[in-house]
Order: sequence, then C-alpha cells, then structure tokens
Amino acid sequence: MPDTVLSRRDLDFLLHEWLDTEDLFHRGLYAAHSRGTVDDALALAEQMATQLFAPHNRAADLAEPTFDGNKVEVIPEVAKALRAYTDAGFQTAALPESLGGMGLPYSVFAACTAWFNAANAATTSYALLTLGAVNLLARHGSGEHLHRYLDPMLAGRFFGTMALSEPHAGSSLADITTRAEPQPDGSYRLFGRKMWISGGDHDLSENIVHLVLARTPNAPAGTRGISLFLVPKYLLDEHGERGERNDVVLAGINHKMGYRGTVNTAPVFGDGAHRPGGVPGAIGYLVGGLHRGMSVMFSMMNEARIGVGLCATALGYTGYLKSLAYARDRIQGRAVGALPDDGPVPLVDHPDVRRMLLAQKSYVEGALALELYCARLVDDIASLADYQQRNDATQLLAVLTPIAKSWPSQWCLHANDLAIQVLGGAGYTRDHDIEQHYRDNRLNAIHEGTHGIQGMDLLGRKILLDAGAALQLLVMRMRSTTARARATGSVRAEGYAAQLDAAIDRLVEVTTALPTLGDLQAMLAESTAYLEASGHIVVGWLWLEQWLVAYPRGGSFYDGKRAATRYFYTRELPKVQHLLDLLAASDDLLLSLDPQDL
Repeated sequence: MPDTVLSRRDLDFLLHEWLDTEDLFHRGLYAAHSRGTVDDALALAEQMATQLFAPHNRAADLAEPTFDGNKVEVIPEVAKALRAYTDAGFQTAALPESLGGMGLPYSVFAACTAWFNAANAATTSYALLTLGAVNLLARHGSGEHLHRYLDPMLAGRFFGTMALSEPHAGSSLADITTRAEPQPDGSYRLFGRKMWISGGDHDLSENIVHLVLARTPNAPAGTRGISLFLVPKYLLDEHGERGERNDVVLAGINHKMGYRGTVNTAPVFGDGAHRPGGVPGAIGYLVGGLHRGMSVMFSMMNEARIGVGLCATALGYTGYLKSLAYARDRIQGRAVGALPDDGPVPLVDHPDVRRMLLAQKSYVEGALALELYCARLVDDIASLADYQQRNDATQLLAVLTPIAKSWPSQWCLHANDLAIQVLGGAGYTRDHDIEQHYRDNRLNAIHEGTHGIQGMDLLGRKILLDAGAALQLLVMRMRSTTARARATGSVRAEGYAAQLDAAIDRLVEVTTALPTLGDLQAMLAESTAYLEASGHIVVGWLWLEQWLVAYPRGGSFYDGKRAATRYFYTRELPKVQHLLDLLAASDDLLLSLDPQDL
C-alpha cells in the first residue's frame, strides 16, 4: 500500500537533496532536531497513514456522517485514527515547546501531513481544522479563556472549526450578518446562521470550539467591522470541565460530492434551543481585539491555503501512483505494428497511456515541490537570523501563496481525471479509489477561496499594490536558477533556461503594462489567466530546480525527474504564451458582455 499512497523517495529527494533540510538544524530554533528526527517522523506518518487512515477512506465516503436532528454520528474508525494521530504527537508536532509541541520544522510537518492527506483527506481534515484554530488562538488569544480551551485542543479532547461563511455570503464576508452583543461580564452573546462549516458538529470529541466571525452593534460597514469570537459547543465550569450546553445547534448537514467523511454543517447561533444562564444567545469571547476579525483570520491564511494546496497535491499524487500500478499490471491491447501472433502488452507500453502518466507525474511532483518550497519559506521566516533574508522570505511566500493554493487544486485535479482515463471503464467504478480521489479533490478548488479570488489576490494585492516588488524578488530567484542551468554546459539545460527566461520576460512585460489600463476592474478582469500563467512559470522553475539536482545522478528515479521536466517544458510551459497574450490584448469581452447574453 505505501507504494500507491505517496512516494517516500520523492519526499526524501525534495527535503534533503533539494531543500537541504539539514541546514535548518544549524539554526537555533531547530537545533534540537536532526536528519534522524525527519526520518523517524516521516516513517511514523507513513505507517499510521497506511495502517489507520487509508483502510477506512472508502468506508467514510460510503457511510457519510448522519444527523438525526439532535446529534451527528461519524463512523468509529475516524475517532480511532484521530486519537492515534494525537497520541503520536502529530497534532502538536510543529508547535513550539512552550505549547507542548516538538518544534518540528513546518516543511517536515507538511511532508508528514501529505501522507495523511493522501491516505484519507476527510479524516485528516478534522485534525487540521483543529490545528488551524490552535495556531490562531496561540497567536491572538488572551485572557483566562485562552488556555481553558486551548489546552484541551492540544490534547485532542476538544476539536475546532472556522465558522466564517453564511447562507447568503460565501466568500463575500463583508456581507455577514451574525451579530455579537456585549455582556456586562465581558463576554458576548451571538445570534446568526453560518453555512458550509466543516466539522461543525460530531461525536469525535468532548467539545467543539467554533471561531466565529460576527458584527458588534454599530460596527463599521464591510470587513472593517468584523470581529472574531471563540464560541464553544459546551461552556466550561470553574474547574475547566465540560458544563452547560451553549446555544449552538444545527439546522442540518450538507451532502457533498467529496470529502464526504468530513461532516459539513449549517450551524445556528442563539436561536434559544439552549439557554445558557437562563437566556438565549450563544456565549462567546472576543479574540484578537474588536473589529480585527479579518486581520486575525488572514494572519493564518498563508498556512491554510498552503494546506489546501498540499491536500490537492496529495490526492493527485496517490491517484497517479494507483493508475501507474494499474497500467503496469493490466495486460490489454497490442503494440502498433505487432504481428498477429504477438500477445497483448501492459497498458504502460502504449504511448498514449505513457502520455497520461507522464502528465500526471509532471503535475503532482511539480506541485509537491511547490508546496514544500512554500513550507520551507515558513521555516525561514521563523528561523533566519538576518532581517533582510526573513523579509525576502515573507515577500516570496506572500506572492507564491495564491499559486500554492490554486495551481495544485487545478492541475492535480486534472491528474485525477487522467488517472481515471488510464483505468478506462474501471476508473469510474467504485471498485477503485481513483473516482473518490477525483470527487474529493474537486472541492479544493473552492476551499479557502476560489481560483477567481486567488487570481485577484495575486494580481491585485500581491503584485499591483506593492508596485511589483514581490514579483521582482521572485524573478530574481528564477533568474538565478536559469543562470545555474546554463553553467552546467548542458545543451538541454540551456534550452530549458532560455525557454523559462522568455516566459519570465513576457510575464514581466505584461505585468508592467497592466497599470496603463487605468481602471482596476479592467486590470483584474483576466486575473485568473494571470494566476494560471504565473503558476505554470513557477512550476516550470521548480522543475528546472529538480532537474539540476538530478542532472549529475544516474538511475531510474533521476531519469524520471528528467523525463517529467522534459514533458513540462515541451507540453505545459508553452501554454503560458497564450494566457499572457490574452492579458496583453486587453480583451474587454468579460467586462462588456451583457449578462442577458449568457
């Protein structure tokens, strides 16, 4: 099973041969760790993912959580896996020792998380949702309520959620109407409805800690008036034990095409179903200061969006490995030009099947490099001593984050599509996992902001608002790689470098011209095309980085890296030209189109 869940060999290549993870252990923050720490963590993640998470992935999909109007029930294998995950230390592995964690580099934790996502994304999401809430509370929480709720979350007794969207306001958080009314004791009473909240109710933990966006009376309009509140399902008594039920219930659960093992809920706050203290209203506690809800929430967005991209990568990767194994084993069809007496051959012998497999390889291994590179930037920000180096890492992470979220969500989903195609009719049956991986992965293009939102974030906020400073830094990094490629003396490397440099030149040219349009709406109309072009250029850069590591080495693993690089440069990177030409043309089709004509 490990051979079709994820590739330990590729993780070792990326972490040690490319990113030089051992260099982190010379920095004070990570000095307690070693190569042995990394190897042990990855080995344990592989063992637990394959033995405790993967076996119930299909069962959780077929027997999705149920809601009887009072409680949500989840199949028991989920709780068992999550308990083992916490007991093994993964829930706190990347947290500092001050919070009871191991202080493991985030890049190593991300590599471990990829195993769990590939094995069972739905079960893993409960742990990652809780970890996101833990990180937010650790950074922004304060007061007596912080550790009363945080410590049980660290121990795996309480789980967490992010309750942002509402029935009428999905990504448009400026339009939320949930209200928070201040109380004499400093707490708040919340009233309102949320929607699409993953993990919003279940029987997996003693308590659920909701982080809820809401408005206080007379708050400024738009996102400037939003605050964040900690709202537990159960209040705690004076001893820190679970006490009175808070005024939080479900209107129902949503039935999804993928991630079906993760309950998706429609919570209602303050409808009077429960009356803590004898009156209606869900009791909550302010986190991070009044009207700072969006800034507090977005302080966690880099890691949340990298997390979505990592999950998309893992689902694409496991689909690739399973289709590869099938293509090697399945005997079907004869080679072109075969003699009548020649027997059938494995699927992998057919050129078009090789095309689909190599395409998947270029997407999923390129995406994994992207996610681990971004995770390494998180480590650099936390551990580098030099201010300018930390600042550079911060800028790079900011400009790469929309790409790290969206590129794998688009192209690793396409990898899943190709994996189904490799299996043919078997691919769309439930006899094989691949159709589930596709359904699960389709949600990642929506989680933590759609492609359109990521495109506007990249172009509007990360590029245009800072006059392209972050892009210039990224370009310098990519130019450094093309210079190293030319220095090898390899004709093939020279060709890759020339092709990548040309794409970079065109990206810079188009980006520089966009402000001349003079209108923000016109500049952002094709921001998704900008995101896709930038993503392909970045992944092309990272493939050249991998090629440089593989260049002097022999063996099938490195031959595979060279083949995937060649595929990406001959079949994928040329797509950038059309996207950038579209941006350069200032085509007003999307702005001038009458909606009635659709």
